[in-house]
Amino acid sequence: MEADAGRGPVHLTRLEFLLLKELLSHLGRAVPRRALLAAVWGLDFDPGSNVVDVCVRRLRSKLGFDLIKTVRGEGYQLHAGLHPARPEPPASG
Repeated sequence: MEADAGRGPVHLTRLEFLLLKELLSHLGRAVPRRALLAAVWGLDFDPGSNVVDVCVRRLRSKLGFDLIKTVRGEGYQLHAGLHPARPEPPASG
């Protein structure tokens, strides 16, 4: 799976792809960690781990550190001023 934030395509893991897709679906709005855990990891509770933070950090390192903002007390937000190419789902087959 690949995404492009203007510097050429980069490979994403399945979880990075799902996280980016979820943030794109809420472009410009903060998404709470709990909602990301539910949408990406299928967890309806916060296990107290930093799995979301780690995945966000990996996405930032691949796509640019200005792309995803931390909104203190609210969650993560895909910066509305930046429009990465929508990630393409893997080809079925």
